[in-house]
Parts: sequence; C-alpha cells; structure tokens
Amino acid sequence: MNFFERQDKARRNTKWLVFYFVLAVLCIIATVYLVALLIFGGASLENAPRGAPPAFTLWNPTIFSWAALGTLAVVATGSLVRLSQLSAGGRAVAESLGGRLIPPNTTDPDERRLRNVVEEMALASGVPVPQIYVMDQEDGINAFAAGHTPSDAAIGVTRGCMQLLKRDELQGVIGHEFSHILNGDMRLNLRLMGIIFGILCLTIIGRILLRTRGRNNPLPLLGLVLVLLGWVGVFFGRLIQAAVSRQREFLADASAVQFTRNPQGLSSALQKIGGLVHGSTLHTERAAEASHMFFGNAVGKSFLGAFATHPPLAQRIRAIDPSWDGQFQRVQIPASTKTAEPAQRPSATRLPPIIPLPQRMAAAMAAGFAPESVRAQSILPSLGNPTPLHLRYAEELRQAFPESVQTAARKPAGATALIYALLLSDDPALRERQLAHLATEQGDPVREQTTVLYSAAAHVATRARLPLADLALPALRQLNRDEFARFNQTLEWLVASDQQVDLFEYVLQRVVRRHLEPHFRSARRPVVQYYSLRPLAPDCGVLLSALAHVGSTNTEEIQRAFAQGLPYLRAAGETIWLLPREQCGLAQIDQALNRLALATPQIKKNLLAACIQVSGADGVLQEREAELLRVIADSLDCPLPPFVMQK
Repeated sequence: MNFFERQDKARRNTKWLVFYFVLAVLCIIATVYLVALLIFGGASLENAPRGAPPAFTLWNPTIFSWAALGTLAVVATGSLVRLSQLSAGGRAVAESLGGRLIPPNTTDPDERRLRNVVEEMALASGVPVPQIYVMDQEDGINAFAAGHTPSDAAIGVTRGCMQLLKRDELQGVIGHEFSHILNGDMRLNLRLMGIIFGILCLTIIGRILLRTRGRNNPLPLLGLVLVLLGWVGVFFGRLIQAAVSRQREFLADASAVQFTRNPQGLSSALQKIGGLVHGSTLHTERAAEASHMFFGNAVGKSFLGAFATHPPLAQRIRAIDPSWDGQFQRVQIPASTKTAEPAQRPSATRLPPIIPLPQRMAAAMAAGFAPESVRAQSILPSLGNPTPLHLRYAEELRQAFPESVQTAARKPAGATALIYALLLSDDPALRERQLAHLATEQGDPVREQTTVLYSAAAHVATRARLPLADLALPALRQLNRDEFARFNQTLEWLVASDQQVDLFEYVLQRVVRRHLEPHFRSARRPVVQYYSLRPLAPDCGVLLSALAHVGSTNTEEIQRAFAQGLPYLRAAGETIWLLPREQCGLAQIDQALNRLALATPQIKKNLLAACIQVSGADGVLQEREAELLRVIADSLDCPLPPFVMQK
C-alpha cells in the first residue's frame, strides 16, 4: 500500500468513525429516554386518579424529544469544545497529557539522544522536525504522535521510554510514531479524541456531581444516575477506539522495521514493555481518552481483550521477530540511566554507502541528492516510504553540519540568524546593505551572529539548505508572536532586497512560513474542496510548465519534458497547454499550490507523478528542479524524502 492509498484509507476510516459516532449517540439517547420514561412515567402513574386505568406506554413523544435534545446538546457541546481545544494540533494533546516540551538546545543526555533520533527521522522522511515532549511522571514505556498535519505534529514519550530504551530500541519506537505521521493517522486520532470526549460527557459530568458536598444535596444522586447512563458512552467509546486502532498498529510496526531495517530494535522495545512492572500503562486521567494513539496499551487490560486498542504484545513481537522465544525478561529501573550520545553510532545493519560526488556536481546537492543516479520512477514510491538509506543519509547529514551551525539552529535567536544567513546575497555590496538593515531593525548582535553563520554555512548552503532550515523550525517555534512578526517582516525584506525573487528564496520563504504560521496564527484548517481535476487543470498547467522551463532553456527540450509529464495527470478530456515562461512565474506557482493543496489524495498523486516525469525527462534532476519539486510536495502535504544515490 503506497502513501496515497494509506491517505485514502484514513479518509474511509473517518466515514466509519462518523457511523460509529451516530450509532453511539442513538444508543445513548435510547438509554436516557428509557430511564426518563421510567422516572416520569412512574410518577404519572402515582399521581393518576384512583380507579383510573393505567396509562403507562413505551412511547412518549414529549419525553423522547427532551431526552434526545438534552443528550444531543451534551454530546455535541462536549465534542465541539474538545475539538476546539485540540485545534492547536499536537502540542495541545501533549500538554493535556502532562507532557513537557523538550527545548531544542537541551543539554540533558537522554533528551539530546531523543532529539537526535527524531531529527534524523524527520530529515529522512522529508517532514519538518516535530515538537518533542516528555511525560516526566510516567515510568512506563510508551509514546504517541499527534497533530493535524506534519506542520503541527508533536511526538511525546514517557520518561521510562526515554531512559530505559537503548538507541536502536528508541529508534524503533520513534519510527513507529513517524509511520502514524506519514500514514495520515494523526488527523483521524484527533477527531476520535473529540468524539470520544463527547460521548463520555455524561459520565464526566456525573463524576463531577458525585464529588459535590452538602447536606440534603441531591446532586450526588443525579451524578450517580449520569455515571450509570454514561456507561453506554464508555462502552461505545472503547469499541470505537479498538475498531479504529488495532490493525494500524501492525502496519506501523511493519513500517518502522522497513524504515530502520532493524527488527531487533523494535522487538526489544516491545519485550521491555512486557518485562516492566509498569508496562506501557499511564497514570494520567487523560490516558483513556487518548489510548488509541499510544505506542502501547495505556489503560491496562480490558475484559477478554474485547476493547483493547492494541494487539497483544506477543502477536506484535512475533509479527516482526519470528525467532523470539516467547519469554519476557524482567526489566529493572537502573539508578542512573543518563549516558551521553556517542559522536558516531555503529550501524546495526550494513547499508549501501553514500558515494561521494565529483567536485563538479557539488552545486547540485542543494536538496541532498545525486543528480545522475536519481530516476524519476524511483521518486514517487519513496514518497511517505523512507528507507534505511534515507535514514543513513539523514544521520550523516546532521553530523556533517558545523557545530556552530547546529548550536545556532537549536536556539530561537540563532535559528532566526541562520535563516537570515541563508538568504544573504553573494554580492558583497548588497550583503553589506542587508547586514546594515539587520543591525538597524534587530540590533548589532543579530547582525554579528548572521555574519558568523554566513561564513560557517557557506559550504553547507550549496548542498543542504532546506534540510538545515527544517532543523531550525523547532527553535523558531519558541519565538513569541511579536518576535515572529519581526522575523517574518525581515524575511520579506531580505527576499525582496535585490529587487527580484529567485527560486530558492521563494522555496525557503514558503516552507518556513507554511510550517510556522499555523503555530502563531489561528486559521481555519484547509479541507478537501476539489474532487475533480477539471477546475484545477490551469493550476496543473502552471506547475508543469514551470518545471519544464526550470529544467532547460532549449525550446524543444521544454516541449518534450512537458509532453512527457502530461499523460500522468490522467486529465482525460482536459486541454492543458504549455505556458510561456512569463505566465508561470513564482506568483502564479504560489496561487496554483494554494488551490491544489485542497485536492483529494488521488489528484495530488497524479500531479506529483506528472511533475516528477517533467523534472526527470532528461534523466537528471538539477538543483532548481529538486527545490521546486520539494516545495510542491511540501505544499501538498506529501512528505518527500531526500534524493539519495542508489548503487
């Protein structure tokens, strides 16, 4: 199953989620109605005149209407309030579960090791580095990924997960969570949290009323009734979580093994859960609400496993490690588990080497790829399916950055200066004017740090500018709103300072803004609006024409590249023309991407296939083609791994 098929499956699961929700609400309404009928119907019998025949009936429209309206009001209000609380994305989930944000510049060895693993997997997957949280009060081994999109994703781990797992075990767990990010599971999980909260509202309200005190207080009795009624919601809530979650865990385990090519790492992590007294159980009150999104079972065993959100540990282990002997070794919590991250980590499995490029090809490494060994046919299958070679490349790339650049990328002020440095002009006179503007607007320290980083990142900028910007995103999220506004204004000025916008400036600005603005500005999340290619045909023409012009200046080569990609759009009956260069500039590309981002996964798949064919029509992916291809995939929420050489 490829990336787009998984996205479609996630959308189909959402439809089933709505069906389960409606069924649960109808059952809750029926239960509330029956209880209300017994209470009020019984009272009417007691007050009936003597000698009058019994008037009790199972159908009472008045009582049913009030029961239905009251139940719908409680469930709908609860769901809408919870979904509103979760609109901030992954960080809202992490904070509600008691998570503490790990700062990008942390010096704690365990936290640093965790950050390194997450950063490497993000670079290998082609997604922005997510925010990382640790649940300090949880001794069990567990983790989760949450968010609406990769832009607002958060990965959280328990303290036990961070401290008790070795690096390859931790890598297996994080690879499992990245599978949920790449498979489109996160958005479904957040919707499920909102729905579960709504149908559990009667129980929640009942528990609150049970805690009230006072003489002759009827509220605890009412609370007991609501708790009993709420068990219908609890039943359906657990049923929905189990139905949605179980099979996805097997898929995520398999994807993690495929990603890391190290089944022993994930198998060992699962075995440690089985051998730990705490297992994967969490103590937070929110664990039940979010149990479907955790790596392991967070709420203990259910009756006969009927409502378990995860398959049994033994089944998961044997699915990836058939040689396991079936024994869980008892895990002891050591007195001190802090160990520094080694400078170089031996690889668990021998991987194909990353072949050095001749000097004449160095300029083509801006997007992290080797132009003469990347075939168009190999790009689309890797989308959303990173391989061990991508992970190996990401590990080496992160370690190759100068220490001063890595340090700057992990601090808010340093990260802003690093982005500025990537936009400084090669022309000395213009660069001096840009630095003077920085000093005037943001002070001499910013100018000085930008100058230093420009020198340090000069050789990096020719081969890894966009991955370096991805590493800086977590630190940039630590800015406050005013600082982000100043950063955004300065970014605009630097891009426009030479009176023209080149392709890299556009790509960098769009990527940074796209992944930061949802964090700082409340905006309505985009939803699918286009189910047919017809209204998007002109936008597709803009992108294919732009890629054809970027790849060559020869008229025949441009026409041949455009013609090679056009059939992959599968635009039967639609006429799409090759546009002249002036009609497919950056402004037109920007507008086209904004509209195409609202298309269905199948339309996005066909578009990307067409774009890849246009870019690779001559058998070579050049730097500018790779950068434009990267921003197209990023805008469509289609994570594109780095382009690496194959032997």
